Amino acid sequence: MLARLNSDHKHITILLNVLKVKYRKLAEGEAVNFNLIRDVVEYMQSYAEHSHHPLEDIIYNYYLEKVSQEDSPNKLAEEHHQLIDASASLMSTLNLILSDVVVSREQLVVDLKEYVALQERHMQYEDNTIFPLLAQEMDEQDWGKVQELCSLKLIDDPLFSDNDNVLFEELRDYIKDDEIF
Repeated sequence: MLARLNSDHKHITILLNVLKVKYRKLAEGEAVNFNLIRDVVEYMQSYAEHSHHPLEDIIYNYYLEKVSQEDSPNKLAEEHHQLIDASASLMSTLNLILSDVVVSREQLVVDLKEYVALQERHMQYEDNTIFPLLAQEMDEQDWGKVQELCSLKLIDDPLFSDNDNVLFEELRDYIKDDEIF
């Protein structure tokens, strides 16, 4: 399960790098494909926020119960809620742009940079703090129980799996063409 979460982080990093390229181009006054940017945010909403983060929450809550700290503040869950809000706000702005509503280019650059930074800080926290705790404290039996608890949230990654899902086809093609993959 931890390997899957680490793999998801690698995939999310690829997409955050796409957003970095796009906000840099925007900052330089170049044209960008807003549909592609929206696809990245939509992926974050549909996969990261509905499968990846809930898996992390289930696993971390199990860990907190195991070490008898279920009453402690849950920074991980708080960050997941912040990410949901940030994605929703960014998606709203992108939908305005795609509906031909004028939005400040400078503000969009700032919003994209802040979104990427928030995502990166969050993954750094998990990679450097949460995941090592889980690896250290949980044994095979724990991971078996967690697997059962997570079964309802386990879905195939709609972008980075080998299925025939066409939902993010343009984004998949972009990543392959730019050899980011």
